[in-house]
Amino acid sequence: MKTKVKYDKEELELVQAWEAGALKPVGDMAQRLKDHRGIAEASFKKDQRLNIRISSRDLKSLQARALEEGIPYQTFAASLLHKFVNGHLVNQR
Repeated sequence: MKTKVKYDKEELELVQAWEAGALKPVGDMAQRLKDHRGIAEASFKKDQRLNIRISSRDLKSLQARALEEGIPYQTFAASLLHKFVNGHLVNQR
């Protein structure tokens, strides 16, 4: 039995472009991959430590949400901080 895949708008546009043969390979792929890997590594390098005190209740809630996401809670907390300082954290209330 085949499972139907759900795509968001951007993914659907990419799939349609691929199927239509509209996507073309880029030149010097090896160098471009090397450059992008370097940029990604520099972007996610964790070179500073942050120690904070929070309530037990907040920590348990943070750990529960991280478990739902399937990632360690410290990684989840770092991701939240990163999204906040870059203006990508959306208040859902």
